[in-house]
Amino acid sequence: MIALVSSAARQREIVEVLIRHGWDYMRQVLTLGRGDEPEIPAPEILCNILTDLGPVYVKLGQLLSTRPDLLPPSYIEALSHLQANVPPVDWEAIDVLLRRELGQPPEAVFATISQQAIAAGSIAQTHKALLKNGQPVAVKIQRPGIEAVVAQDIALFRQIASLLSATDFGRRYNILALAEEFSLSLRNELDFTQEANYTEQLRQNLSRGRWYDPSRVVVPKVYRELSSKKILVLEWLDGVPILQAQLGKTGQNPEVERHALTSLAFRVFLQQYLVDGFFHADPHPGNLYYLDDGRLGLLDCGMMGVLNPRMQSIMVELVLAIVDLDPDRCAQLTLQLAEPMEINQPINIARLQNDYDRLLRRYYNISLSNLNLSEAISQILEAARLNNLRWPSNVGLLTKSLANLEGAGREFDPSINIMQEVRPLMIDLFRRQLMGTDFTQSALRTALEFKQLSLESPRQLGFLLNRLSSETLKFNLVIQDLNALRKTVDDAANRRSFSTVVGSLIIGAAIISAGGQTSQLQLISNILFAAASLLGLWLIVTILRSRQSD
Repeated sequence: MIALVSSAARQREIVEVLIRHGWDYMRQVLTLGRGDEPEIPAPEILCNILTDLGPVYVKLGQLLSTRPDLLPPSYIEALSHLQANVPPVDWEAIDVLLRRELGQPPEAVFATISQQAIAAGSIAQTHKALLKNGQPVAVKIQRPGIEAVVAQDIALFRQIASLLSATDFGRRYNILALAEEFSLSLRNELDFTQEANYTEQLRQNLSRGRWYDPSRVVVPKVYRELSSKKILVLEWLDGVPILQAQLGKTGQNPEVERHALTSLAFRVFLQQYLVDGFFHADPHPGNLYYLDDGRLGLLDCGMMGVLNPRMQSIMVELVLAIVDLDPDRCAQLTLQLAEPMEINQPINIARLQNDYDRLLRRYYNISLSNLNLSEAISQILEAARLNNLRWPSNVGLLTKSLANLEGAGREFDPSINIMQEVRPLMIDLFRRQLMGTDFTQSALRTALEFKQLSLESPRQLGFLLNRLSSETLKFNLVIQDLNALRKTVDDAANRRSFSTVVGSLIIGAAIISAGGQTSQLQLISNILFAAASLLGLWLIVTILRSRQSD
């Protein structure tokens, strides 16, 4: 058995779980270093395997649920509901960690702190506390010893990826890069200073909303002086998850308040996606809070996504192409973002366009108000994946975030639709994309680019003319699917050559047979006839086989 991890007991435990659930392929990889043709168990079985393997593997499953660009929708749906069934750590162990991280006893910092956790996850658990000034706070504390467990399992991920990297499956999905990506995500989860940075950045971004009232949105304040890599102290928000909200407390009609609150949530996230390029990647109903004063609270900024301006622009155009039911434009935009899974495998653009056309036909008779945008984008990603294209991971994260947002929004207010919220914002969005946030700065940058172009153009034109006059200009053209065309032409030329040879043999044999009287000439004639018959028969068989394969 290959020693994949330092702990032999842990390795045996993993193999036993795989055997119990019947995932024979991965068992062979762990024990023999190789396996038969790659296979992934059914979504429910995969979830059971990850749950039995422990909290770190549950976290891996949750990370995989953010990659609809890699897995079919059925797996994304199953992994999205994966939760670690982890009991909270006893207070004695938590108290030791708190004293070490704070540098002083907890009672010197907090007036009171509850010894009972209000929430427990695979990486951390949360306790409610009261500062000396009477301010209630939430104290997120890392589970003692979790670093060693994560380090051990990260080592396992990497070594399994190394074994799989030599297979077609590993090369197709770039398993080594995926292992590094997931390892980095898990290590980041262990550093609460990063979550503190994310929380503060989101809080700052949402305080400058153009499409909503910023005073109605709350991201908890971070108490930096009390936080560290293993402790995160946040402002306590009094409220309930949005689906448990009892509306009408503010004096508004409950249905009017429901619609206004959902519209607020959609606009808050549209700004994150389309303007800020920095978005909350996990807006499930438990992270969207209805506060006691009627405001919307956003919790748990541990997983955030980033889109650069180019990606934002392309994603906006992709949404418009889906709304316009334009498969050709969808294919063009896909090729601007995605890359081939296999470097030497050409992309069949015509097939991609046909797949998009077939997909978008489903929406021909659906009104815009009934369009499920996240579902449509997920299907676009799935069609590209089946056509050997790999999307950037942040596009998958965006799709997952949008799906969570739409799901929570429709469950809270079935009458809401994200496209109804996008349309009034389009004019402002296009203006921002054309001119940027600072018109003067954009105009100056454009003027500088035109100046650079005017200075370089005469020199480049002169260079081109010199190359033309000296006959040293060469053109390099790359035409997709040219290999298939060349193979077809080569096959046709070979058949034509064989046909000529067969005909020549038959004619030569006939001439010798007609003019020759000796036994030697008769033997040569018979040999030529036999060779022509065999070659002719072989040529007919190859032609018939090629037609059947086509």
